[in-house]
This record gives sequence, structure tokens and C-alpha cells, in this order.
Amino acid sequence: MQLDEAMNGRRSIRGFQDKPVPRALIEEVIALANRAPSSMNTQPWHLHVLTGEPLERVREGNSTRMLNGAPPMREIVDHGAYEGPHRDRQVGIAKQLFAAMGIARDDKEMRQDWVMRGFRQFDAPVSIVVTFDKSLDGGTIAHFDLGAVTYGLTLAAWSRGLGCVINGQGIMQSPVVREHAQIPEDQVIMTCVAMGWPDEDFSANAVVSERREVAEVARFVGFDD
Repeated sequence: MQLDEAMNGRRSIRGFQDKPVPRALIEEVIALANRAPSSMNTQPWHLHVLTGEPLERVREGNSTRMLNGAPPMREIVDHGAYEGPHRDRQVGIAKQLFAAMGIARDDKEMRQDWVMRGFRQFDAPVSIVVTFDKSLDGGTIAHFDLGAVTYGLTLAAWSRGLGCVINGQGIMQSPVVREHAQIPEDQVIMTCVAMGWPDEDFSANAVVSERREVAEVARFVGFDD
């Protein structure tokens, strides 16, 4: 697959086949993603790859805590509620997904079920928990670097026939994730990536999120034209 094919064709996958992903294939994907750039070549990321019983314990713990009304316990600073155009784009993708899944605006049960899928990491067979060295906490450069390696994971996976969704809900209860993934105390949990073989019959997987035009996102300074 050419790079532009992967970048243009990649979609966030939220429904997966009940089929394991070979460890060797995941290692291949990680080897590609590990070529991501980082500040001063610091490579501050760590990838904790979960499947099987440990992942099931994370799902159960996340879901139980959220259903019982526990407040989110992420280890990075939350931006709070989105506003303005960011909120508009958040609502826009939600509308696309709910339309694809046939979830009506007033269907509280189905909407709740959709939210809980996120806390279960969309029932993917693999979850990659992305962390960084705590010695770099307090700044934003490591966050930037982890964004690069995480995007690399999604592109590399797509090029190998796997689907992913970057899923902040999956680490919303970070103490649960830290316990069952056995994450060292000198690392900070940033996010996770749900990964597996896409279920082509899952309607939401066909959703292509809208993107702004180049003229809206970029300014060109000093060009003759």
C-alpha cells in the first residue's frame, strides 16, 4: 500500500472481528511506527500491548467504575468541554456515527450503549496503551511526540489490513489500566489504541470523518502566488 493510500483510506474502526491478531504482525506494525520523529530523538514512548485476560480485566474495571459514577481518572490534564468550532466538529462526527448506526437522538439506551463500547475499547482483540516517561511530565513536547508515534501505529496497522481507533475512553480509569497492564510507576498513561481486524458489517466502520480544506487550515507567507 502506498503512503497516500493509507493516509486517505484510513478510517477509525469501532467494530472488530472476533479474531486474534498474531503477535508477529503487531511487532511489525510497531517497528514501522517506531520510526516516528521525536524531539531531539528522545523517543519518550512506551507501548503496552494487551490482549486476552488482562484486556478483559481492563474492560470490566473501566465499565464498572464508569457505570457506578466514578469520576474520570486520567493521568494527563484534560482540556475540559470543547467549545466553538471544536465542539461543532465533535458534534458533527457524532451525528455521522449515530446516523450510520441508526441511533435516534432520543434513544438514551442506545446512546449509553455506544458510550460504554468506548470504555470497553470497542471490544477490540488488542489494546496498545501508550505511555511516556514521567521525567518528561509537566511539558507538552512528549505529548507531541506520542501523537506522532500513535498516528504511525494507525497508519502502519491500516497498511497491513488492521483497523484502529485512538481511544481516550479506554484509559479514562487509568488506575485500572495501570494495575492490569502492569505499567511501571515511572511512566504516564497518555492514551490507548484499540486494534484488530475490521468488521466490514459494522456500519460505523464505513464512516469517513469530514476534513477542512487546505485553504482553511493553512496560511502561505512569502510565496509569489
